[in-house]
Amino acid sequence: MTHDHDLVLRPTAAQTEAALNPPPGRNGGDLVVETLAGLGATTVFGLPGQHALGMFDALRRSDLRYIGLRVENNAGFAADAYGRITGEAAPLLLSTGPGALTSLAALQEARAASAPVLAVSSQVPTGGLGGGRHGYLHELPDQAASFRGVVKSVHTVRTQSQIPSAIAEAWTSALTVPHGPVWVEIPQDVLLAETPIPVVTGGDTFPEELPPRPELTAVAADLLTRAQRPAIIAGGGVVRADASKKLRQLAERLQIPVVTTFGGKGAFPWTHPLSLQSWLEDRHTTDFLEDADVLLVVGSGLGELSSNYHTFTPRGRVIQIEADLGKLESNHPALGIHADARLALQALLETVGERTDPAAPERVRAVLDKVRERIASQELTLEQDVLAAVRGALPPGAPSFWDMTILAYWAWSAFDAKAPNTMHSAQGAGGLGYGFPAALGAAAADPTHPVLAVSGDGGALYSIAELATARQYDLNVTWLIVDDGGYGILREYMTDAFGEPTATELTRPDYVALAESFGVPGVRTSPQTLEADLAKALAAPGPSVVVLPAVLRMFAPTHLD
Repeated sequence: MTHDHDLVLRPTAAQTEAALNPPPGRNGGDLVVETLAGLGATTVFGLPGQHALGMFDALRRSDLRYIGLRVENNAGFAADAYGRITGEAAPLLLSTGPGALTSLAALQEARAASAPVLAVSSQVPTGGLGGGRHGYLHELPDQAASFRGVVKSVHTVRTQSQIPSAIAEAWTSALTVPHGPVWVEIPQDVLLAETPIPVVTGGDTFPEELPPRPELTAVAADLLTRAQRPAIIAGGGVVRADASKKLRQLAERLQIPVVTTFGGKGAFPWTHPLSLQSWLEDRHTTDFLEDADVLLVVGSGLGELSSNYHTFTPRGRVIQIEADLGKLESNHPALGIHADARLALQALLETVGERTDPAAPERVRAVLDKVRERIASQELTLEQDVLAAVRGALPPGAPSFWDMTILAYWAWSAFDAKAPNTMHSAQGAGGLGYGFPAALGAAAADPTHPVLAVSGDGGALYSIAELATARQYDLNVTWLIVDDGGYGILREYMTDAFGEPTATELTRPDYVALAESFGVPGVRTSPQTLEADLAKALAAPGPSVVVLPAVLRMFAPTHLD
């Protein structure tokens, strides 16, 4: 009897010849880039360093496209965005010690947002591993320990023969739901030494699917079918699983109102009669969700931002579909279904009965009317006009990447993403400097659409060096910098809490002149001319900068009431 696991793929004659007579001059770095190419990678991001030169020398002999950024953390943000846009593992090549550690904030964001990033770092020579203090440049007692609490998995290579398998294992880990960043480290001498190992020609990996347990979806389907006041919270897991169409089918079949989290922007059509949009920081939305007798949470852990800063207390039955086991029932007891959102929603569609609720759209309109009345009472016309100008200038299908800035906080609640997987921000980990380098990674992933980056002047200074990257690779990114002379949101927080701000005011450059010094066109705009100037910049090929001097305010929070 022959079993599937007994089958062995036989090498072709050409593969046998290549294995027996590998080309000369290859090193351990070649095994890295050959494995990445065999797995399907076409683009890598990174920054060279002394211990990693073997990898970067090997790039010269490969067909991989290299996008080099000026700061490792920015390279990590670019890889994060590439992974979000393509759904593929984005290789990130880094050096040892300071170079590796500088990427930590970006990898934390990738982990929080489930972005598949495959970081490959060098290490000190093999003799320096093991925790002894040998005095190598960049040496750490245990470099991998710095990453274990940040990434999904860590893989340390000690010989050249381990390279293909370690990278393939890491690739599989990155693309197994929930997606996320992974870490591979390879010693300098292993990368530099000439290798007798044949050219790596195979690389198929098969990330495991995560289907729901059928007995759980049967219970969930029954609860939803019989519910009197059901509601749905759709999170980033819906977007990452490409499950927005299935979500819409389920909501329409059962007539259930849907609110999307900030990470789930675009998971449900903004103007749909059942859409509560994304006003999660509004007490009217919170009250509506608390009143639901059955609440379906798909692809969200109901964390701080998705729960109105943990003031949300559901009174009905909660069903939570979540691929990240660490998030399942972490904040609220639920019928927890550990599954990929797409597979779980499909199972529900195959199981639910018919439900009619002609009053559902009316209840949705009532909530949105209350939200609009609350915002209108605060005299925030400037902020709403600026956000509307951005939406008007951004073509449908064009992705946008938002830094941690007041305009982004408005966008989380009030911006129509138009489509899933088009609006991204650093709200997962909340670090500054994400917007522009992430937009560069997105432009590298898909050059057919212009890409928008939005930053405040404080966040812009984290990644200003990447104007050189944008120009060098002629990436089609327009960078909107809202210049309010400081860390605007921290200024508000401190003034509210202490009566006056401290350490929030910034001396900053002339951003238009600075952009032009990099050979990047820049324009200074106003709220009245923003839409036209932004649309013109987005329509022009290559990078550009639009600077908006404006002091924006946040709408009043409701979680403190």
